[in-house]
Amino acid sequence: MPLNVPELRVFVTAAEELNFSRAAARLRLSQSAVSQNIQSIEKAYGVELFVRHGRSVQLSEVGQTILPVAREVLNAMRLLEDSLINVKGEVAGELTIGCSTTSGKYILPNLLAAFRREYPLVRGRVGISSRSHVVERLLDQSLALGVMSRRIEHRELEYIPLFEDKVILIVPVDHPWAKSGRAMPADLLDQPFIRREENSGTMEMVASALKQHNIMPDTLDVVIELGNAEAIEMAVEEGLGIAFVSELVAARGLALGRVKKVDVLGIEIFQPIYLYRHIGAIFTRAEARFWDFVQENRHKVLKDAIGNLAGVAPAA
Repeated sequence: MPLNVPELRVFVTAAEELNFSRAAARLRLSQSAVSQNIQSIEKAYGVELFVRHGRSVQLSEVGQTILPVAREVLNAMRLLEDSLINVKGEVAGELTIGCSTTSGKYILPNLLAAFRREYPLVRGRVGISSRSHVVERLLDQSLALGVMSRRIEHRELEYIPLFEDKVILIVPVDHPWAKSGRAMPADLLDQPFIRREENSGTMEMVASALKQHNIMPDTLDVVIELGNAEAIEMAVEEGLGIAFVSELVAARGLALGRVKKVDVLGIEIFQPIYLYRHIGAIFTRAEARFWDFVQENRHKVLKDAIGNLAGVAPAA
């Protein structure tokens, strides 16, 4: 029984995730459907594609051998489909963007919405994953576009600025600093602090800014460490501590008066966000046009995104 494109897509996705549950979520299938698909291929060809270890899986030697070929087939099918869809000169098809940064997750829906107003036949999809996973998929060309908060210099990748996010200090509304809206860097040492994990882009920027004032991250009174920026903003709302977060994440809470912004003397943190792609990749019309669209429209889209998050109507 010959392999078909849907079966190959399941195999490649499972190989990228090394977890059938996550692969199923990406493909919008049940976990059993993914498992059955893999087993069907293995049974038909008498091979083992994955080595199972309880709930975790690893690619077998056969799986590692055929993965690059499977990716090439899927990419060829993607380009063939793009040629057929766009034969009349229209921009259409699926546009998938990998994203590893919280602020990028907030701006991308607005950017895709603006893009679809000009190209309504394009279907947009944003996949949230770790920075390393986005880089890996860009390099193996299983992902055409990726958004990340760290500048990565690699001979096979190119990037353009997407926007610059401001990282601000927020405090509970009844905090002593809320009324004046000001604080000194040294004052941070006496406060209950809520922060992201150390390897997050935001925390790296905050740590660098604090070190300029001779404040080491491990001297802060960290009461909670959370891996989710939205959870941090909610924890500040609940009065559990103060935190540095993306201005995009805090926009709605600030607009509703649930948290207050505090300016820390001498500390301004701006986090650049970049759009990446593989230099040698062959792009669909939608992917190539989106790259150009970002450069032409990113400033207005960012302004509208902040307005939308704060509940303010976007500019005309």
